[in-house]
Amino acid sequence: MTEPAQPTESRPADTIKYRKNGLTRGVTDELAENMRHGWADSERGDLAPIAQAAHTARRRAELAAAFPGETLVVPAGNPKVRANDTDYPFRPSSDYVYLTGDQSQDGVLVLSPAGDATLYVRDRSDRGNGEFWLDNHGELWDGRRNSLGENERLLGLPCRDVRDVRADLRAVTGPVRVLRGHDAGVEEALRHGATAERDEEFRVFLSGLRLVKDEFEIAELRFACAATARGFEDVVRVLGSDTETAERLIEGTFFVRARVEGNDVGYGTIAAAGPHATTMHWVRNDGRAKPGQLLLLDAGVETNELYTADITRTLPVNGRFDALQRKVYDAVYAAQEAGIAAVRPGGVFRDFHHAAQRVLAEHLTSWGLFGDLTADKVYELGLHRRFTLAGTGHMLGIDVHDCAHSRTEDHVDGPLKPGMVLTVEPGIYFQEDDLTVPAEYRGIGVRIEDDILVTEDGNENLSAGLPREAAAVEAWLAALRA
Repeated sequence: MTEPAQPTESRPADTIKYRKNGLTRGVTDELAENMRHGWADSERGDLAPIAQAAHTARRRAELAAAFPGETLVVPAGNPKVRANDTDYPFRPSSDYVYLTGDQSQDGVLVLSPAGDATLYVRDRSDRGNGEFWLDNHGELWDGRRNSLGENERLLGLPCRDVRDVRADLRAVTGPVRVLRGHDAGVEEALRHGATAERDEEFRVFLSGLRLVKDEFEIAELRFACAATARGFEDVVRVLGSDTETAERLIEGTFFVRARVEGNDVGYGTIAAAGPHATTMHWVRNDGRAKPGQLLLLDAGVETNELYTADITRTLPVNGRFDALQRKVYDAVYAAQEAGIAAVRPGGVFRDFHHAAQRVLAEHLTSWGLFGDLTADKVYELGLHRRFTLAGTGHMLGIDVHDCAHSRTEDHVDGPLKPGMVLTVEPGIYFQEDDLTVPAEYRGIGVRIEDDILVTEDGNENLSAGLPREAAAVEAWLAALRA
């Protein structure tokens, strides 16, 4: 990786300073003067608004109406250092993207007390002062970015240079709320007006604002699910039926699909083979999938607009479930069927969890794992959770665990509404060292997960393109390997 010539100021306002002693990593006065000239005007004047511009305008209006007379501030966030002078790939805060459609670093959305929106973003690099090549975040190094005018046309709201935002925020009077945790400089500029209590209320409201998806978001999630299904097919094609396959090859194969069809993976891919499948969030992916084992693949493509799928399939590596694997798999499938059936408008969010978990408790009890206890007593005591571990699902959208900070009464204790999207993902996990189960069960982990849209009259499985029933999974594997 190359390094830019180093100015003494990292974010210049007017003029990049460099040492006049002849060279600063090769920068002479003559070179600096030469680099100021000869650049074509590349302003793009024919840009149309982005596809979600009308939706982001409506979302901002809804937000402003909830806090009349207050200044509302939502930052995109800043790059985070990965190692020394290299950063992680930037991913803006979800609420910022939801309200603007913009994905650039350092941006700040400000809603005035009257509800008027201004977006502070980075302008084009200045050729005249050398910023574009002397600043290590200049466009010569990081690539072209939109001008303020271009962003106004694309995003449909007034834009100003983000270098003005702190001064403008310091001048704000009256009540103000800021989404914390993304931009320390913005929070510092607002220390005179923001309060922790108001800001927490703001964070909770923003999270709840995303509970019901609009038509743009649903279309994004449909695409994410379809692309994820293609990624699963890619994995099956590299998965050896009679040879070992590295979990990292499985992870990498899916990642290629995610980058080709979308922005990235929506979360760390779980490529868990054999006993690794009993670890809920196995992302080390340093093992090998062996014939005779099960592969639990939990993965999702994140679209270019940052909406993610979240799908899990548990696959017999050699193409066919053995008798015990099939018994466990069928129990999880039955539980998922019960959970999906409980997803409907007017139902309570927790209903699908209880429906699925009760089925799992019944199967586990029938296998003699709780002695003489009845399934009802096992469920009452929660003993089945030793083997089912987690909740049965979560909201899905621009975050894989979407709307996580929303009010309990609107979310986990609230009613399901058309437009909500959630996962249904029951599982059974027998740990390798669990002496309370017969030895043949140990090391088996099975999860099946789908992305479910609540509709006016029930639900729609957005990830139905991937088979779930055991025989259908076997037939699907055979067809892809033919």
